[in-house]
Amino acid sequence: MLNKLSQITTFIFDVDGVLTDGSVFVTEAGDQCRTFNTKDGYALQLAVKCGYNVCVITGGKSEGVRHRLNSLGVTDVYLGAHTKIDLFKAYISDKAIDSAAILYMGDDIPDIDIMKQVALPTCPADAAEEVKAVAKYISPALGGRGCVRDVIEKVLKIQGKWMSTNAMSI
Repeated sequence: MLNKLSQITTFIFDVDGVLTDGSVFVTEAGDQCRTFNTKDGYALQLAVKCGYNVCVITGGKSEGVRHRLNSLGVTDVYLGAHTKIDLFKAYISDKAIDSAAILYMGDDIPDIDIMKQVALPTCPADAAEEVKAVAKYISPALGGRGCVRDVIEKVLKIQGKWMSTNAMSI
């Protein structure tokens, strides 16, 4: 797996169950709220600052998710993805990204098609068993509890960017 880490230029993540723990709090007014981990957020903004492509593809439609990710510098945010693989193919085509340079993290059945297309399919510790069977790396961290930080940190460390000037200036 170390060889694959050294080749990664692009991170693509699901939201519910990866960037969040999968819980959705619904207010009396019908608003849906999610909780994000600040350590995951630190790693996401560092990856952007270090020049990695960072993309999020989710079936969810919450503009609050877009707002949170945009505040971290993540601009490639695709909400309401009914068929994630189609958005994935369009994204890598538009950006001219080789699938051999992509780490994808997903946690459930809709993520499997993309996981089969990338160099490094990953998942959180609490992912569905079918997803774990496809993953080449299973983070010891749970969804929404540092799994995103875990994979970004591993890539940046192996590439010598974790404690770089960019990391120290955030």
